[in-house]
Amino acid sequence: MDYSEDRPIWPGSSSFTTGSTPFGFFDTDPLFQQQADKFAKFAAQHVGYPVTDVELRDINFYTALESATIEYSNQVNQINIVNNLINTMGVQTGSAFLQGGSLTGTVTGQSLGYITKLSKAYGTEADSGGGVKWRSAVVNITPGQQTYSIREAVSASLALESGSLSNSSSIEIRRVLHNAPPAIVRYFDPFVGTGLGSQQLLDAFDFGGFSPSVSFMMMPIHADLLRLQAIEFNDQIRKSHYTFEIHGDDIKFWPIPTTSSGSSASSLHYDKVWFEYLFEEEKSRDAILFGNTALLNGVISDASNIPYTYQPYSSINDMGRTWIFKYGVALVKEMLGYVRGKYSSIPIPNAEVTLNGSDLVSQGQSEKEALVTQLREFLDKLTKEQMLTRQNAEATQMNEILGKVPLKIYVG
Repeated sequence: MDYSEDRPIWPGSSSFTTGSTPFGFFDTDPLFQQQADKFAKFAAQHVGYPVTDVELRDINFYTALESATIEYSNQVNQINIVNNLINTMGVQTGSAFLQGGSLTGTVTGQSLGYITKLSKAYGTEADSGGGVKWRSAVVNITPGQQTYSIREAVSASLALESGSLSNSSSIEIRRVLHNAPPAIVRYFDPFVGTGLGSQQLLDAFDFGGFSPSVSFMMMPIHADLLRLQAIEFNDQIRKSHYTFEIHGDDIKFWPIPTTSSGSSASSLHYDKVWFEYLFEEEKSRDAILFGNTALLNGVISDASNIPYTYQPYSSINDMGRTWIFKYGVALVKEMLGYVRGKYSSIPIPNAEVTLNGSDLVSQGQSEKEALVTQLREFLDKLTKEQMLTRQNAEATQMNEILGKVPLKIYVG
């Protein structure tokens, strides 16, 4: 539209066309198109037309109507965000969610999606689930060699899976399966009737000749636990215990691997050590851990990216449109006041005419402030917190009323 056209001030009627508003958010809405010209006439008559000229054009009235609708949507969406942010945090938005999708006009129920996503991130760190794939690799032990390369073991493992290890990949070791053999494998079961003096005990009670003789013996559980603990302490204190150390790319194992060749050599304790790991890059795709807080990418995080868009004009009820009309008239008054304020007075023969520009600006600003306050007070009553409080008060009052209802007395 050419704003430089020399057209007269408000002529008393107009004809709305698409593109007449600055942003065009509602230009294609049938109801907006229908009511735009009616609003222009409505607002013009509120500021004095046809008794006085109105120094505005049709586009000024259309702009006021669009601005009022935007303000109404903004106020309503603020309450929607307060009500629904906690239930939508963590919902993935995607690259075009804000353009192609919206929560406007939808009912948002209770959801644990955000908590679930956080728990997955925590689960990855706590070895209790999570969404990151764990992989396994094996270190082939060489007799006499304690230190091995983690990256070489991972690379060899990936090669078996038809993969390769990138030089930039960061490996995070999650578990090394290098433990001493369980003590139970070196503990004679007392219920077999042999070892640890069990058979002698059975013979002393003349039970040794029975089959199976262990049917007459019941050993306390703590006796087994004490023996297992004694075996484990013996290995830990008196022997080179099964352990490892990780420094950078190196992993070092104890006890020192030995070979069975030679008269003085001991038998080989172990020939392979498996470990489980993950790639930090894969963990960072969904959740980056910073301290004790999980940060999720590409999701609703706060009020700035929760996808609420402007309310469709046709879906706004009569109460909302009434507020929009009043707010639009206040904008028109303020706008007309700025126009008339360019010249505070106009000279005429033997006198001058004083314009009411400052009065219109002040009146328009006061009406806008009062309307926003009125709407905010109304919307604040509709937050979930306030509605639950009111519902609780109603239930309490109802119980009090029902408590005053006389009870029937049944005579049998």
